[in-house]
Amino acid sequence: MKMTKKFTNIGIMLAMVLSMILPLQQTASAADVLTVGEAIANQKQTDQTVEGYIVGTVKGGSGTSISYQFTGPFTQETNLVIADSPNETDKAKIMPVQLPTALRTALNLKSNPDNLGKKVQITGDLLEYFSVPGHKNAKYFTFVDGTPTEPQVEDVTSSLTGVIVSKGTSVSLSTATPDAAIYYTVDGSNPTTDSTLFTAPIVINDDVTIKAIAVKEGLKNSSIAEFKYQVALSGLRIHDIQGAGHNSPVADKAVEGVEGIVTKVVDDRNFYMQDLEPDNDSNTSEGILVYKPDHGQTVGNVVSVNGQVKEWVLEGYSDKLKTDLAMTEINAQNGSISILEEHHVLPSALVIGMFGLQQPTKVIDNDNFKEFDPQEDGIDFYESLEGMLVEINNPAVIAPQKYGELVVLPDRGEYSRLNSAGGLNITEFDYNPERIFVDMGDEDFVAKSGDYFEGAITGVVSYGFSNYKVLTDVEDLPAFVEGNTKPEVTRIHEKHKELTIASFNVENFTANEKGTSDEKVSRIADSIVHNLKSPDIVGLVEMQDGNGSTNDGTTDAKESADRLIAEITAQGGPEYVYTDIAPENNQDGGQPGGNIRVGFIYNPERVSLAEGTKGTSTEAVDYKDGKLTLNPGRIDPMNPAFEDSRKPVAAQFDFNGESVIVVANHFNSKGGDQPLFGKNQPPFLGSEEQRLQISKIVNGFVKDVKEEDKNAKVVLLGDFNDFEFTKSLEILKGEELTNMIEKVPFNERFTYSYQGNAQVLDHILVTNNMAKKTKVDIVHINSQFMEEHGRASDHDPVLIQVKLDKVR
Repeated sequence: MKMTKKFTNIGIMLAMVLSMILPLQQTASAADVLTVGEAIANQKQTDQTVEGYIVGTVKGGSGTSISYQFTGPFTQETNLVIADSPNETDKAKIMPVQLPTALRTALNLKSNPDNLGKKVQITGDLLEYFSVPGHKNAKYFTFVDGTPTEPQVEDVTSSLTGVIVSKGTSVSLSTATPDAAIYYTVDGSNPTTDSTLFTAPIVINDDVTIKAIAVKEGLKNSSIAEFKYQVALSGLRIHDIQGAGHNSPVADKAVEGVEGIVTKVVDDRNFYMQDLEPDNDSNTSEGILVYKPDHGQTVGNVVSVNGQVKEWVLEGYSDKLKTDLAMTEINAQNGSISILEEHHVLPSALVIGMFGLQQPTKVIDNDNFKEFDPQEDGIDFYESLEGMLVEINNPAVIAPQKYGELVVLPDRGEYSRLNSAGGLNITEFDYNPERIFVDMGDEDFVAKSGDYFEGAITGVVSYGFSNYKVLTDVEDLPAFVEGNTKPEVTRIHEKHKELTIASFNVENFTANEKGTSDEKVSRIADSIVHNLKSPDIVGLVEMQDGNGSTNDGTTDAKESADRLIAEITAQGGPEYVYTDIAPENNQDGGQPGGNIRVGFIYNPERVSLAEGTKGTSTEAVDYKDGKLTLNPGRIDPMNPAFEDSRKPVAAQFDFNGESVIVVANHFNSKGGDQPLFGKNQPPFLGSEEQRLQISKIVNGFVKDVKEEDKNAKVVLLGDFNDFEFTKSLEILKGEELTNMIEKVPFNERFTYSYQGNAQVLDHILVTNNMAKKTKVDIVHINSQFMEEHGRASDHDPVLIQVKLDKVR
């Protein structure tokens, strides 16, 4: 045993005696000590002493993603990292050490930052820790250099290992140090020798935190031990826990003896159970989620659960936006589950639809959660069924499958106003609360709007990623029937004296991106040639640069345009000409490196780009003497309203001796808007303010043109990321423009599908002097289909045909 000259023989003898009483500090002979490198190479051995320098702590992660902290202030108390060198940071040369309670107080860096850099010997087991070679179950330690720490009484332990207890439970306190006295408190204060002396078991009748120390003359007091116990509420049924509302009336309380039958096993950590003795209140759910790692349950088990009631966000956007609703669950991690019966018959599922519970069809929420009203508010309706078995008879699919989920309506959708594709349109005051999400977990399942099932889908109501959903398994789905929805071909036919203009979001199209297959470019070209019948001008949205998401400073989209034009020509279309204004690198939002922008292709056999100088990314276009000052040119590109968003591009074209200005747009996305079925009602539309500003700017450009020439003809097209009835589109129209989308019959008025809501994001507006001689058609070829059905993009194109002569 190595000692410094400061220790006398008496000190050595005292240290030896104390080490026999309390063997937390112990040095081994040099022959028995392993270096850190040796310990890393010789894992799965017990009672091994390792010597190394304390260099930091493990912050988190595991395996190759493990994260270390080498400088203070330190936050971790339960582990150390040691190495053979005091300055070592190489992950391959350092080893994490678990700190059991008995060693933690003296060694952890959070409380003892001066331990950083000290050499220590620790005896324990060489076992994997954080999924890397480590040291666990430490029994002894000593600092090799310097004065050993003062011998200490072993910490107090409790006879109860759990957190949740029944009322009247007794708890005993003890320490491994013989003849030590234990003092404790139950009011949250730190114990001293003036506190209550432990002489008999403590009876727990209320939630309590017991703090205790062990004391013995000649030894340092033990560290403070803390034991938290919750007295479980007994006699509660699931409907009592769920209550008539979105939050449990007993949230954060412990419960015991809650009975139910297992109806759905989600994974080895979560399952749903439902009460076999329901109440008569339709506002209270009879189902609940239970969380316990390695629960081992199967469907049909009748169980009794002890645990803590939690409102828990399962999965979704909560970490980023803090807007998702929570599920009521019983967290039994520190509780228990007892099986009362096996193979019990499941309760009958509640039918949702015309012949059962009829979900609200107009209102998601209209009172900011003030009143729980499942009969009127859709968000309350699904909450009243949370965790319960439900049945959807003959479901109609109203959107293409995405993320392994289907959006359906019961009863073949016969009691809903379906659109021409079998989807469900939104309106200004109706965002379709009747939509039901079915999570069947199969992302390869092929389904589109208009398809349906013959039979019933049965599952459990859950919530995730901002929507209530019914959990089921793909193998349990009833017979699937493909509907009659087919891609459309425009009803507009080419006329010699009439100009055709299309708006087409081509969804991140690029020439050389790995994801841009020959099939995608072929589909886009086919859509333009055959479905749109080769319009004279096509405003292209989401054109990426030539190398897509490769973030190397490239912004030119010529390669992408050339590839698309070549394919159009190969499929029998015209040899279009492309024009755009390349954005500044990574300044217009979208995929980093992709540099999405708006641009035009036009048929030079019918249309010409008026003479003019092409603008740069920072130059603003104006209108003077009947001409754009830049052609093409960007509208006010340096305006802060366009930050991290696309700048509109105006181009002036000549057709049969007439001039028309076409402006391609791609307004900022709706990312950041709060969800329809989120915890904030009404949802805050965080992205809207920017679109309002952009709308005002673009409308102002049109006003300036019309003030200069009242007969000027202007077309606005593109993806405006908002609906025809929104304030942004009203500002954009102003008094100068007509939105041709409003001329489309309602059952055909959709260009996009989001979470089962068919909606218009793509618009074409014309100045009022053009409206009477303009036809419009939304060509539905993408939004209601999957790629397996041949879709080329996630947006449907919009097409107009206008007779320009004598338009004044």
